[in-house]
Amino acid sequence: MRLAITGKPLDLPAGVQLTIYRLVQEALTNTLKHAGPNATASVELRYDRRGIAVDVRDTGRGGILAAPNAPGGQGLVGMRERSAVYGAVVHAGPGPDGGWRVTTRINADGKVPG
Repeated sequence: MRLAITGKPLDLPAGVQLTIYRLVQEALTNTLKHAGPNATASVELRYDRRGIAVDVRDTGRGGILAAPNAPGGQGLVGMRERSAVYGAVVHAGPGPDGGWRVTTRINADGKVPG
């Protein structure tokens, strides 16, 4: 696993921090469950003065399996619901070079963009 942090980390509200943590946690859990035995993952956190962008990628099967929509799975739904509280949209799907990718962007103030 690779972690990259760019920009100056911001003092984000606790709810935003928890949302980012849970999104990364769930995306990496999905990598372990569904990407295959030789998959690797990377997490990129990009800060700017307005907020944070989160990008989690893996080198796995890229959505070949129907696992993200499998019965009983609520991971993607949970990521989307948590992020929506702060006006953010989660994008999840096959990456441009294969594998799976989960991205979002959240404003630093934790408020819905207007």
